[in-house]
Amino acid sequence: MARAPGLSPGLHDWWEDGAVGLTLAKYEALGNDFLCVIDPGRSGRFDADLARSLCDRRRGVGADGLLRVSVTGNELAMELLNADGSAAETSGNGLRCCVLAALHAGLVPPGTARLAVHTAVGRVEAVVHASDEGGRGEIEVGMGELAVQALADSPVTGRRALFVDVGNPHLVLLDEGAPVPVDLTERGPALEASRPGGVNVEVVDVLDATHCRLSVYERGAGLTLACGSGSCAAAAAGRALGRLGDEVSVENPGGSLTVRLSGPLEHPSASLRGPARRVARIEVAP
Repeated sequence: MARAPGLSPGLHDWWEDGAVGLTLAKYEALGNDFLCVIDPGRSGRFDADLARSLCDRRRGVGADGLLRVSVTGNELAMELLNADGSAAETSGNGLRCCVLAALHAGLVPPGTARLAVHTAVGRVEAVVHASDEGGRGEIEVGMGELAVQALADSPVTGRRALFVDVGNPHLVLLDEGAPVPVDLTERGPALEASRPGGVNVEVVDVLDATHCRLSVYERGAGLTLACGSGSCAAAAAGRALGRLGDEVSVENPGGSLTVRLSGPLEHPSASLRGPARRVARIEVAP
């Protein structure tokens, strides 16, 4: 069968496999957007080609990542592929979208306030603080224990560099009192590739002990409007240097998230709270 003009490889293969259609739900958290596949039994196709095809903003639906919501025992499970098809270990914004999508799809009982979600790096707890009929929710997720390491050399003059493991890798470039502009459109790709396997990159300016401002270049997705795990990394890096406290409002380009930290400076535990929203239900026809 000849490929239809303009049809990307992943969708072409899926079409030839005889599928009759695919139902997606699109969610966003401060502009960080995900296509959610509700697949309780993990029986459907979920791979790099499909992620690249669907997340393509020109020839697909468009998103920062493709997210599968399934059920493991009596608990939820989240799998996430970035827009380029690479696997993401975890995502703070993705977790909140996953929880909200599961509520809307009836995978958990209505009114559920606390639930667990399994990710590639372990089990996390989520609290639903609010959810309305318009598809909006306010959700807090535990992000587990982070590891913060100050780097001896910084790739950007005038900024401190720290590596923070949030289950996924982050390079945090923190201002040293006088913010130094960093053009992530230009420098993001090289900074992302500065570690084997790639790294998420956050440029952080501290506003006061409880507020910081973040711009982010996400591994596998590029510039995004928000990053939940990056917000945790930014807050932990600032706390480790004595610049930020235990509760931090992190101002992303798409809005603010609240990060709460506890425990040792180099190995704090983090929770992340913020909004998520259902955008649309989408039928992708072969």
